Amino acid sequence: MVVAGLCRLLARKGIRVAPFKAQNMSNNSAVTVEGGEIGRAQAMQARAAGLAPSVRFNPILLKPGSDRTSQLVVRGQVVDTVGARDYITHRARLAAVVAEELDGLRAEFDVVLCEGAGSPAEINLRATDLANMGLARAANLPVLLVGDIDRGGLLAHLFGTLAVLEPDDQRLIAGFIVNKFRGDSALLKPGLDRLAELTGRPTLGVLPYADGLWLDTEDSVSVSAHRVVGAPAPPRGGEWLRVAAIRLPRISNSTDVEALACEPGVLVRWATDPTDLADADVVVLPGTKATVTDLAWLRTRGLADAVTAHAHAGKPVLGVCGGFQMLCRRITDPVESRAGTVEGLGVFDTDIEFAADKTLRRHENPLHGYEIHHGRVVRCGDEDWLGVGVRRGAAYGTHWHGLLDNDEVRRSWLTEAAAAAGRTGFVVADDVAVGARRDAQLDLMADLLTSHLDVEAVMALLDGGAPPMPTIATTLNS
Repeated sequence: MVVAGLCRLLARKGIRVAPFKAQNMSNNSAVTVEGGEIGRAQAMQARAAGLAPSVRFNPILLKPGSDRTSQLVVRGQVVDTVGARDYITHRARLAAVVAEELDGLRAEFDVVLCEGAGSPAEINLRATDLANMGLARAANLPVLLVGDIDRGGLLAHLFGTLAVLEPDDQRLIAGFIVNKFRGDSALLKPGLDRLAELTGRPTLGVLPYADGLWLDTEDSVSVSAHRVVGAPAPPRGGEWLRVAAIRLPRISNSTDVEALACEPGVLVRWATDPTDLADADVVVLPGTKATVTDLAWLRTRGLADAVTAHAHAGKPVLGVCGGFQMLCRRITDPVESRAGTVEGLGVFDTDIEFAADKTLRRHENPLHGYEIHHGRVVRCGDEDWLGVGVRRGAAYGTHWHGLLDNDEVRRSWLTEAAAAAGRTGFVVADDVAVGARRDAQLDLMADLLTSHLDVEAVMALLDGGAPPMPTIATTLNS
């Protein structure tokens, strides 16, 4: 969010700026203008900069399929499935890709803002690091270390992160930014002054916590941290519409439900247990990186029976991408799980077969959305839905991500869903625009930075590069 806010801040000044994340690990991805896929965060940052998403902004993407393996996406295309231990064998080739893309962006734009990945203090991964100090050292980039103070222990975190780095890495860290601060920042000043004495580095800003920033969640970590999606607004009519979104273990593109949470009177909650569906009007099965594996999880948890019972009662169900595939009659998967043919939930009379090549499509007219999936419809006995999916009664399914970002589609679907759920008092708002909500959040972040960050000091780093910084030594006593 800090990178996105800086992109918007600089773009508003007329500066040509581009985001860059050398390597991202996320199942929440977006399709680019080239027909590749990148992390959702970089697509959001590109929007902040006034740019269309491009594979150049995130040349390496790791999409976890299990706790030990990830799909390796290079320049938007799947090239391999790798484990944590063998990833090091790819480093030299991937480092060359990163350097080439970054050099190209630096030649084209006035500013390139590089987001790190995780923490630079993960020194066990330093040998294979492409996105943190490995990138900074290779390209001689000034580094600002951002820490979320709401996690606790931030001052020790900032000092300790610096202290465990190699001296040549330390020299590139030019300052700190405190993020998500609540209360009187004057109370923090003595600690920041002492931090500056200990490290020789200033804190360039203390950014206040903002409840309004919740759209475009980057990955499933944020999903698991919050049961209710967004900040529900009171209904326009006399009734709420309650949506239970299944929190799958390998959930991908969880942002599809965020469009629903923008609507007044729509309460979206993440569900992991059959009891979570007991009072739900609508059930949503979002995308997943592991359709067959997560389908087995649904059955183990008892959620499969709860979902089908909900559908068979005539109540609305929506499946998106992998969630849609689970609702079909049969899934043949020799690619992702290699489980062969398995029975789906049978809500739809449709069969899915996985292909080795991934479908990557970006749609603009008349509806906008995007597709990222191996599974393809090979037989369909259901009604067409909007030319982008299927429906059977009050059950809807589509491979399209972002379909509900289309305001008229979302309003029409919510009207049908509320009627099927018996929520006659629910009234759909006619003035909610999801795209405008996203831009308002980006502007909010840019405004926070304008008010609470030493923008001149940041601009000096952009103009002058990494200044000479002292190193600090630590003594460990056993």
